[in-house]
Amino acid sequence: MAVRTCVILLALVVVIVPVIGSGLAYERPPARKMYVVPADDNKDPGHPEQVHISLVGADKMRISWLTKDDTPAEVHYGTEKGQLGSSAAGTTRSYKYTIYKSGTIHDVVIGPLTAETVYYYRCGSSGPEFSFKTPPSQFPLRIAVAGDFGQTEWTKSTLEHISESNYDLLLLAGDLSYADLYQPLWDSFGRLVEPLASRRPWMTAIGNHEVEKLVFIHTEGFTSYNSRWHMPFEESGSTSNLYYSFEVAAGVHVVVLGSYTDFGSDSEQYKWLEADLGKVDRKRTPWLLVVLHAPWYNTNTAHRGERESDDMRDSMEELLYKARVDAVFAGHVHAYERFDRIYKGKTDKCGPVYITIGDGGNREGLATEYDEPKPDVSLFREASFGHGQLNVVDGQRMEWTWHRNDDDQSVAADSVTLKTLATEPDCN
Repeated sequence: MAVRTCVILLALVVVIVPVIGSGLAYERPPARKMYVVPADDNKDPGHPEQVHISLVGADKMRISWLTKDDTPAEVHYGTEKGQLGSSAAGTTRSYKYTIYKSGTIHDVVIGPLTAETVYYYRCGSSGPEFSFKTPPSQFPLRIAVAGDFGQTEWTKSTLEHISESNYDLLLLAGDLSYADLYQPLWDSFGRLVEPLASRRPWMTAIGNHEVEKLVFIHTEGFTSYNSRWHMPFEESGSTSNLYYSFEVAAGVHVVVLGSYTDFGSDSEQYKWLEADLGKVDRKRTPWLLVVLHAPWYNTNTAHRGERESDDMRDSMEELLYKARVDAVFAGHVHAYERFDRIYKGKTDKCGPVYITIGDGGNREGLATEYDEPKPDVSLFREASFGHGQLNVVDGQRMEWTWHRNDDDQSVAADSVTLKTLATEPDCN
């Protein structure tokens, strides 16, 4: 325990990164310290922790959690507190990463569930009772959007703001824990987000910090992510947890792409994306959103010229354009930026709106330098920590707002109302 504590304390010292530069119209906040959530050694080894939920199909929910001991994967649930009359069983697994061995990871799918209903549930045969609310079956739908969380005091502030937003589900555009090979930070991240992720479904994308390959030592990528954050790839016909799609509120189709797996025209991901977009009936599903990590458009000087951005855009942009994708959300760049509707680098009223939201609170600090003068296609940009809120009002209109973390207050700093491309006369 003493050795582990020393390692964590050393990590705290090493990873505090200063923020360089200041804004033209807003004084950007300084970096903050790491926020590590240690294990509670006083709890029973079978006590569930790191509880989080995610959507599975139209009316089911996946419940995931860890225990120190090997315990059965079972969830008891119901619509009244203390009355958990339904139950479901699932699977368990664990993984090794160099000298680290994870706890037992439990994975249970429950349902069918009723839309817009509060369910109470218990992980295992004993332990605390949690609750979650299922998303609505119709509009309006409220989506929280964030990227590059990490584990700092800014992350904690962002999570507090999100928790106050009355959201129905969260989209996370990659770079979750920033464990960067040090596996106990995956456990800390699970504990940090549990108060939110156990109450609303979190749908995640992979980022570069999820890769975690070590030459000759651990050559398989995404071991920790795939073991801990099981997304509904099987239900969407994907063969990989790194890319998938799902529908929510009977009118929003969300595609989550993997920036750090093959994306060329002969790749499995490309073929899957082409088939998935081809199945979307825009008369029944007016909204089409995409989430990925490495942004295809970016006027910040950070992360320029990377193949995961440029080559992936060159490969897949036409597919998104022809499908009339409404908006693309990305992370990676530690700042916020909203573009106009774009195709092939130019304003195009039938192209997606591109939004970079990699400002969740990571330990590396903010990316403060931008191209000057500001290109016309970039409508708003600012290097501040924050998160986004997407209110899908109905089948015609959705409202986007970016909330800046300003001295621990959530401040709406940018907003826009978008109309669906599904019914735009010039685009169909």
